[in-house]
Amino acid sequence: MSAPSAELSLLGRSEHRLPASPDEAVLETFPNRTPGRSYTIHLSQPDFASLCPVTGQPDAAHVEIMYIPGDRCVETKSLKFYLASYRNHALFNEAIVNRILDDLVKACAPQQAVVRGRFAPRGGIQLTCEARFPDFDGKLEIPTA
Repeated sequence: MSAPSAELSLLGRSEHRLPASPDEAVLETFPNRTPGRSYTIHLSQPDFASLCPVTGQPDAAHVEIMYIPGDRCVETKSLKFYLASYRNHALFNEAIVNRILDDLVKACAPQQAVVRGRFAPRGGIQLTCEARFPDFDGKLEIPTA
């Protein structure tokens, strides 16, 4: 295994302090090592947590990210820290999914991306939200379980 890139601050280091909020978190990236090929990266966080902005109660979700990289890929340890930064952050479910997509696009400029959040039922209603970049074109699909 090669040493982590100098541009990555978390990978290969024993960092234990999680960012306090998504505003503090950094999505680190590295060069796409196969830029001539169109391939997908599927990332899954089954134990995502955030707070309801109205009640302050915890929300739980399974967040999935699928993207076709452009010139850069997201480093997964920084993604783990970024997603964990939502655990004490109050935001509506739909806003979370759209924020994750916006931050991913800003960080690595993928060719395409889909972010889906399947939130645990609250008041008997289960909410799933999906956001796409660019807007829906029917090509990139996150597999359903």
